[in-house]
Amino acid sequence: MSQGPLSNIAKIIDARSKRISSYDRKGGNGDNIQIPQGETVTLAQMEGAGIVKHIWITISSKDEMHRRNLVLRAYWDGQEHPSIESPIGEFFGQGWGMKYNFISLPLAAAPAGGNALVCYFPMPFGKGAKFTIENQGTADVDAFYYYIDYEEHESIPDDMGRFHAWYHQELTGAESDMGDVENEWTVFGPFADNPSDQFNYLFCEPEGQGHFVGVNYYINSPGPIWYGEGDDMFLVDGEAWPGSAHGTGTEDYFNQSWCPDEHYCHPYFGTARAPGRLNDSPRFGWLGRTHVYRFHLEDPIRFKKSLRASIEHGHANCLILDLASVAYWYQTTPSKPFPPLPAVDERQPRPEIGTYTITLTENNATGNCTADVHKWREAWRQGKGGGIQYGK
Repeated sequence: MSQGPLSNIAKIIDARSKRISSYDRKGGNGDNIQIPQGETVTLAQMEGAGIVKHIWITISSKDEMHRRNLVLRAYWDGQEHPSIESPIGEFFGQGWGMKYNFISLPLAAAPAGGNALVCYFPMPFGKGAKFTIENQGTADVDAFYYYIDYEEHESIPDDMGRFHAWYHQELTGAESDMGDVENEWTVFGPFADNPSDQFNYLFCEPEGQGHFVGVNYYINSPGPIWYGEGDDMFLVDGEAWPGSAHGTGTEDYFNQSWCPDEHYCHPYFGTARAPGRLNDSPRFGWLGRTHVYRFHLEDPIRFKKSLRASIEHGHANCLILDLASVAYWYQTTPSKPFPPLPAVDERQPRPEIGTYTITLTENNATGNCTADVHKWREAWRQGKGGGIQYGK
């Protein structure tokens, strides 16, 4: 039987559709709520069994970083700790507090310019559900508009997992056998080996039975070097490296190839944001902010006891990168609590590095971009106010 997104659209289901929204309770046109600075509001609280089918949100706030500063949480079946915890922007596919159009099957940021945040991940619950928003920002939210559409059921099947989404961020180190030197593309010497996932960037590490369904991955590179030689690794049920699902490179995992730097949005994968080029010549590669995504809607990664999902930051973890992600999965409950969410000050994006004032040691900014640009990268980053680690 077909398992596609329209496979059950004609099936008659014994359920009742309901919506919780920000509509004006007086019948006027003030169809929004306000969220004062420092406060948490409950968007929706449902009793009994059901399935959330659709979420839509748009926000007006004087806080320019409200998409990083507003924290979305969701709780299933009376569990005290959240099963969704993420800055609202990153959850919906919007990195660094920015707005840009993003298209996928389960998540989208819609026109104009990514202002509308949309989710179609189904979210089952058996004994109630709750959604909250915490305003950790610098100003009140003047207008928060939302729909949460769901179905009420008498009960839901025992084999329906609970939806989880976890935000993670890390400024990685260069875990190289050459010390702190970043050595992508063998600029400084031969490639190192990495028979481990110890220093990988972590997407998620759930315990229980379930399946991993995707990730939004936000890469801020403080230099133009290609970030994508790092392998994806999925260690299932406590197995040792290399595990039963080991990949061949970052762009390969995200269903791409040959170091792409262009926008492309498929329902299941793509590049929603790329840093672009400097007047198309020379190419300054991947300096700046790149957002890639992959959803395992047809090929979920299933586990019975646990999963450790991670990716190298450069081959053998040889690159310093400013990374963030939101991983999505379904699992049995109770689930273990997430690690503490980084404090709001720690979540603020590092300043963007401009590409128009670059001066190379051996080539100027209008010359050909050769391996010299990679040799020069560390000294240039230090000159921008950073040390071995960008921004430190």
